[in-house]
Amino acid sequence: MSLLADIDPHRPVLIAGPTASGKSALAMMIARAQGGVVVNADALQVYENWRILSARPSVEDEAAQPHRLFGHIGPLAEYSVGHWLREVTPLLHSPHRPIIVGGTGLYFTALTEGLADIPATPPGIRSEADHLLKTAGLTVMLDALDPATADRIDRLNPMRVQRAWEVQRATGRGLAAWQDDTPPPVLPLDACTPLLVEAGREWLSERIAHRFDAMLAAGALDEARSNLPLWDPARPSMKAIGAPELIAHLNGEITLKTAREAATIATRQYAKRQRTWFRARMKKWRTVAAETLSG
Repeated sequence: MSLLADIDPHRPVLIAGPTASGKSALAMMIARAQGGVVVNADALQVYENWRILSARPSVEDEAAQPHRLFGHIGPLAEYSVGHWLREVTPLLHSPHRPIIVGGTGLYFTALTEGLADIPATPPGIRSEADHLLKTAGLTVMLDALDPATADRIDRLNPMRVQRAWEVQRATGRGLAAWQDDTPPPVLPLDACTPLLVEAGREWLSERIAHRFDAMLAAGALDEARSNLPLWDPARPSMKAIGAPELIAHLNGEITLKTAREAATIATRQYAKRQRTWFRARMKKWRTVAAETLSG
């Protein structure tokens, strides 16, 4: 396709986009045509316990092309954007051109805009934050943030709000102030080919529904069952979209049909948040219409 003719085979490629938009297939197409290693930039796909529900590459795809940073973290391990940036940086200097693909916008901004060197949150403050979120809710945390951070934070993302609250509580300094002291990026946009896959709402909604049905057919319910002994919705590894609904079904709380419908709705809502975030933060990226990739 004409897109390939415009991609420099010697420069790193970044591919961002909402869930179910076909970005992984685009990464594979580029890797097959030009060579390179496919590198994960999705916060859920780093975990080993959700291959199906996190839409990690298949065993066949991983065998066909080299992949890195997929499914290499245990479900109980701590993992953050800082961990990811430290792991991805050496791959930028390897002999194999990286094709970095995923839906976690913060990973891409850390890579191309830099990441503030914020101290790790002490366990006691993390526990305090978990308790506050559970008992008082998100609004209390938002009200406690400094004005600059409150204006900048994604107010609809509980994990981001809690992170900002923890940083301020632990360091006495707002997250925005830390971000303003960010060091230079390890991969500026002008040193790579940044592609943003955009998808129409109706087209993407249909894809999401079909994909979740395919996940169920591929064994997503068994995958959820295998996670029951460790299930804790507060763990980052348990944030796979659709996991809470399938766990609720396995616990006898809802039917599988209800779980499927709720998971599909949750995925659409997640995709909407992703699209909004990408449009606001990735205006300098080259856009690719998802509909042109699925022919």
